[in-house]
Amino acid sequence: MRELPSWMRTALYATAVMNLVAAVALLTPAGRAAAGVPEGPIVYIANIALFVALFGAGYLRAAIAGRDERLFLWVAAAGKLGFAALVIALWLSGELPLRAPVAASGDIAFGLLFLRHLTSR
Repeated sequence: MRELPSWMRTALYATAVMNLVAAVALLTPAGRAAAGVPEGPIVYIANIALFVALFGAGYLRAAIAGRDERLFLWVAAAGKLGFAALVIALWLSGELPLRAPVAASGDIAFGLLFLRHLTSR
């Protein structure tokens, strides 16, 4: 298995932090409001926070390991870009405020960085 380039490791560290901060923020009403996440049953919100945190842990592990784990990176890119597409679609339909896609802009950037790495070989 190949080593990750240093810029990709840096991107993984950064998105790990972003995900872990987002997971904690989702558990607070103020954090949800800041990100444009509507209130709902805590069981669903906590479940989303759990998945965000688990991906954050995966990004951190991948960055520390420094290995080019392509399957994980493909899933990560699809997850980041799929989440952003969902948020944008919900914003366009009027279900979410503008701050929601703005908050998801980091996911677009990291998803595109992951795709750049995956398609550059």
